[in-house]
Amino acid sequence: MKIALIGYGKMGKMIEQIAKDRGHEIVSIIDVQNQEDFDSEAFASADVAIEFTTPTAAYGNYLRAFAHNVKVVSGSTGWMKEHGEDVKRLCSEGGQTLFWASNFSLGVAIFSAVNRYLAKIMNDFPQYEVKIEETHHVHKLDAPSGTAITLAEEIIDEMGRKHSWVKGVQQAADGSTSGSDDVSADQLPIDSVRRGEVPGIHTVTYDCEADKITISHDAHNRTGFALGAVLAAEYTATHTGLLTTSDLFRF
Repeated sequence: MKIALIGYGKMGKMIEQIAKDRGHEIVSIIDVQNQEDFDSEAFASADVAIEFTTPTAAYGNYLRAFAHNVKVVSGSTGWMKEHGEDVKRLCSEGGQTLFWASNFSLGVAIFSAVNRYLAKIMNDFPQYEVKIEETHHVHKLDAPSGTAITLAEEIIDEMGRKHSWVKGVQQAADGSTSGSDDVSADQLPIDSVRRGEVPGIHTVTYDCEADKITISHDAHNRTGFALGAVLAAEYTATHTGLLTTSDLFRF
């Protein structure tokens, strides 16, 4: 399979190595300094482009790839609120293909399935209050993380007493804090911590007067994310439309 890379930071380099190890060819690498290569023959020859950039760049990258009918796998977060409906339309009506996930890790996919099942159970026990905490490295620009938002939306779908998520306590890289977990009963707070070089920790807690139930996923490194992105590209090469991890991992 021919793969183009959009974004060539730590994640892009790791994806490149895993893709090569799995027998794929990297035909184009696009970063901030060579945006004109979106219009190259090499980029247009790709079966799939794997995109890991920033919240402000992602949507424009999708459009430039779609202009050449190149399918996209993307792990960029922070763009959905502003551009989500347009991307859905491009995939459903415009014939384009995007495999998007807030997290490509197999471990997170399993964690997500456990999260949904636990939320369904806890819907019958209103004495438990639920919250989410996510911790990431100091370079992560968006908060809460896309994975935390996905987990929150899964809980809301299963739990009738929760109608929306809100930002809770926010701890910045310099140690300063803002926000609060003092939210209304129908809201689910997401606390965010930015610390060191943490790849990603997500924790869901159900707490009541009697006890506390906690589930957590702690990424040791980015390898699981990168492998998952390549697996998603392999899947996307033979599928169309708006795809996500529930298509790839059927739990």
